[in-house]
Amino acid sequence: MRKFVFIGAGSLVFTRNLIKDILTFPAFDDCELALVDIDEKRLECAKQGAEKLIAAGGRKAVVTTTTDRREALPGADGILITVLQGGVDVWRYDVEIPKKYGVDICVGDTRGPSGIFRFLRTAPLMLEIIRDVEELCPEATVLNYTNPMAMLCSYIQAQTDVSVTGLCHSVQGTAAMLARWLGIEPAELDYTCVGINHQAFYLDLTHNGEDMYPALFEAIKRPEVANEEQVRNEMFRHLKYYPTESSGHNSEYNPWFRKRPDLIEKYCTHGTGWNPGEYAFILNEYLDRIDTWEREYQEWLEDDDVDLERGEEYASYIFNAIYGDQTAFRFNANLRNLGYVTNIDEGACVEVPVTADKDGIHVEGVYTLPPQISALVGHSAKLEEMAVQAAISGDPDLVFQAVLQDPLTASVCSMQEIHDMVQDMFDQNADYLGYFKSLII
Repeated sequence: MRKFVFIGAGSLVFTRNLIKDILTFPAFDDCELALVDIDEKRLECAKQGAEKLIAAGGRKAVVTTTTDRREALPGADGILITVLQGGVDVWRYDVEIPKKYGVDICVGDTRGPSGIFRFLRTAPLMLEIIRDVEELCPEATVLNYTNPMAMLCSYIQAQTDVSVTGLCHSVQGTAAMLARWLGIEPAELDYTCVGINHQAFYLDLTHNGEDMYPALFEAIKRPEVANEEQVRNEMFRHLKYYPTESSGHNSEYNPWFRKRPDLIEKYCTHGTGWNPGEYAFILNEYLDRIDTWEREYQEWLEDDDVDLERGEEYASYIFNAIYGDQTAFRFNANLRNLGYVTNIDEGACVEVPVTADKDGIHVEGVYTLPPQISALVGHSAKLEEMAVQAAISGDPDLVFQAVLQDPLTASVCSMQEIHDMVQDMFDQNADYLGYFKSLII
């Protein structure tokens, strides 16, 4: 019997889909699904969802629940982390404070001032989880889905020997989108994708050995394609390589799209993948779901039509490769750069092709990014690593230095304005940042 622990099982739809995927593999028919969440109501919903999937598929798996992760971890083979440190009343300020200084954020969960403070709040919790894993199940494979992916992975991997890998949807999701634009099946599109989380690029893109980039340059001229991903298509047009992650996200990571109202209107209000791509929309949608999630989940529980088909998330395939029938599985993972990408700083977190098999997870090769891509991605990686070292050392000035060099922030703010903004964000997050030597910069 294999054991899989879900830390943050209250991420109900995500947990439900991951459980569904795991149960499709015969090797896990009788597994234990250990669900952990601090919200007892959501935890009970997650349990009911898991039991529904087990019954619908005729599986022998068992479900256990606890609000104490230390009760769940002993004997774990695989661990999935999907946690959020602080609710909307906390993270809304990650976006609202920069907005006061003219920094217009769309999502704010990855990098820049918003992503950095989200990371700083989450880092202590992640380290506590990994310390428990070291003590109670050190041989387990840990898969992290929590953002900001790159900074959290680098922070954890720098301080543990536990097998921790970060997973994201953007590589396979974008590949499927490109295949649709090109009129081919996603499984028939071959690629090598390298960079950092949310800023990786397809270094090659082929179908039956044919380079598909010329066809893609033609495809983005079609109005329906041009308007679907305006930011990413513009980046592709000028950088010559296609980036992962949505236009809404990508518009935050560089100085080209969100520094003036006219540019925001042209590139970011339409076709960012967030419809209409404005933070207010995302915030309002999230606030609406606070009142509706329970009803929506109950409706799913009462629906007799159960989807048991395996999805495209990597986690179940990785666990099957390591603990199941051991069919090797190739994917992109987030790992500290130990010589894997030659022109990104050593130690920074990179997103690179890897293979999972019975011996674990292995990086496939060594890669060099084109110079225009390394200039963009390497800069972001440096800032992320500054924030990581700030969290490890407790040095608030390193946080300021990282935000000071953020491309979008620097494109609209003076140095003193950035200093004042960061201080405001330290003040707002004081309850979560007690591990810093000082909260004054």
